[in-house]
Amino acid sequence: MADAVITQKGREKLCKAHAGDIPLPKLKYIAYGDGGVDENRIPLPTTGEEVSLRHELLRIELDEHNYPIPTTCQYESGLSKADLANTYLSELGIFDEEGDLIIYKTFLPKGKDDDMRFQFSLQEIF
Repeated sequence: MADAVITQKGREKLCKAHAGDIPLPKLKYIAYGDGGVDENRIPLPTTGEEVSLRHELLRIELDEHNYPIPTTCQYESGLSKADLANTYLSELGIFDEEGDLIIYKTFLPKGKDDDMRFQFSLQEIF
């Protein structure tokens, strides 16, 4: 399974923010897609060069975040019963408030029935 990656754009923004040249934009949105696997339903590798999901289906604001340990931020987001009913999800992306993809992950397809709620958790580890 592919690991989540901080994208090239995300690393550039961290570098410039640490140097004091830009303020670091808040991570604000999560996007769900079904383009994270190949024809054999194997998760595609992540490179960090991604600028978008391969096939985005829905983008919503992140629900919340917390710090399970001081060097890790855990982002939470949920899908209601109506959101993306009867689809198979295989990729997630977290976007900042400027619209740039900062974190990207592919995974085995997860089927979502129309009577299910989904909750996703993605950690940014420093």
